[in-house]
Amino acid sequence: MIDLARVLLVEDDPKDVELTLLALDEYNFANEVVIVHDGVQAMDYLYHRGEYALRREGNPAVILLDLKMPKMDGLDVLRRIKSDENLKFIPIVVLTSSREESDLIESYKLGVNAYVVKPVGFDDFIKAMRETALFWALINEPPPGSIRKQNTGSLKKRTP
Repeated sequence: MIDLARVLLVEDDPKDVELTLLALDEYNFANEVVIVHDGVQAMDYLYHRGEYALRREGNPAVILLDLKMPKMDGLDVLRRIKSDENLKFIPIVVLTSSREESDLIESYKLGVNAYVVKPVGFDDFIKAMRETALFWALINEPPPGSIRKQNTGSLKKRTP
């Protein structure tokens, strides 16, 4: 059995989480989507700490990262991941409502792979999330240490 590429969604807005999962479900995206709600949980997940101490091995094939979050913002998460030899090759896509040029510039300075501004309209949001996840989890070849990819059916998600 081939494991599916794992996607780590770091998002504090429950509506955006729901819309992202809906977009993926409409495409029958079978890959596991792990949802964390702030930067601290994201780091705990990546470092196998706390509630994630016993999670399956392997890094996500992609991290979909919001910038404006409680506890630890997305730029701090990005900075920590890209400075860690074991994590720095995981592709990171910033998904944010921020159109601030300073956020865009800082994200790229820190090594983000893509910067996507969340569309406001429902249909545009669904399309953007679906296309972003499909490219990074199915088309892009993930770095070594990631769970391999294969799309076989319906959405599979795990919410802590």
